[in-house]
Amino acid sequence: MPRTSIPEPGVNNIILNINGHDRTVDVPEDMPLLWALRDILNLTGTKYACGIGSCGSCTVLVDGKPTRSCRTPAMRFRNRKIVTIEGLDPTGNHPVQRAWNDEDVPQCGYCQGGQILTAAALLAENPNPSDGDIDDAMSGILCRCGTYPRIRKATKRAAKYSAEDGGDV
Repeated sequence: MPRTSIPEPGVNNIILNINGHDRTVDVPEDMPLLWALRDILNLTGTKYACGIGSCGSCTVLVDGKPTRSCRTPAMRFRNRKIVTIEGLDPTGNHPVQRAWNDEDVPQCGYCQGGQILTAAALLAENPNPSDGDIDDAMSGILCRCGTYPRIRKATKRAAKYSAEDGGDV
């Protein structure tokens, strides 16, 4: 007689929509989305740093909004659209990705997934942000290398690229 798989106690089989694809994952009820992304789905562009949602390195987009993935259980993201840095534009042609490259923003690169996704969300809501708008939106993402002036410049450049591309961010 064939053996059947018996789920571990407290482990749930859930479907998450990640980067436009439904993915089935088995996760404990309290496993943060970050670990489901990194350890189960091998999407390692989302980084772990502080673990309490303060630094923003773990930022992903959930229904288009920047969201810290380190502090909220994956279970809460069922029926939501999750975008990681790998899914923004896998070819690297998103206006923000292009601007980040053109402005040579990253140094260590650790925070850049969170920075890029936050900038993309900002531009989706505000296609022509002021310096203050950019600073407010990006204030929750800690850049240990201090590339804030380049981040602001790249966000403005991305707004320009987006306008030239017809306004799609």
